[in-house]
Amino acid sequence: MRLTRTFLALLVFGIGFGYVEAAVVVYLRAIFAPIRHETFRAVPHNDLFPLLSVDDLRAAGPENAGLLGTEMGRELATIVMLAAAGLAIAANFRQWLAGFMIAFGVWDIFYYVFLRLLIDWPASLLTWDILFLLPVPWVGPVIAPALVSVSMILAGVLILWREAASRPIQPHWIDWMAIFLGGLVVIVAFCWDFRHTAAGGWPHAFNWPLFAVGEALGAVGFLHAVWKRVTKKESAT
Repeated sequence: MRLTRTFLALLVFGIGFGYVEAAVVVYLRAIFAPIRHETFRAVPHNDLFPLLSVDDLRAAGPENAGLLGTEMGRELATIVMLAAAGLAIAANFRQWLAGFMIAFGVWDIFYYVFLRLLIDWPASLLTWDILFLLPVPWVGPVIAPALVSVSMILAGVLILWREAASRPIQPHWIDWMAIFLGGLVVIVAFCWDFRHTAAGGWPHAFNWPLFAVGEALGAVGFLHAVWKRVTKKESAT
């Protein structure tokens, strides 16, 4: 029952926070839509690219440039809140990491679900999105962060299930290295084109090979840790 409550709490938190995130984006688009229209008259109103520059925001009014810093702070606060949700259900580092991954994955997926319901966006899973602004713009088609989120949810659920069964997954440092490097490579894939997009250009083709390498590295590190635990138990019996 405790494990069920934990999953339910993370699910409800992630869904609710996903709506909050979507609502904020709806407000931001309403604020910036007139500025985008004045700056890029030929761009459809639902397109996020090209990105507005700081100079574009300042030209529309000094208060608009300040909103960029506010948005960056909000993004950081979002990660802190998701981490806190994981900490609330955790008794050790593994459980905290699992809770964070589940909350993050559910939040991210339902963010797009609610955006679709509220403003009929994204048009498809291949629609490009601005994922984060820290420390540089992260961009990519919606399906890419969705795949990362599904991976995080599955891994987090498996970790907590094994913890509840007193058969915890205990990655070796090599496993941790693969998981960390995999996550870093995925981030690099999202930031690969940041100079071009930050300068007001349309995104180039997404770096799917680099993204796939990152996902594979993380999956191999995690699955190796799971496999080691299973084989260790079988050898003990």
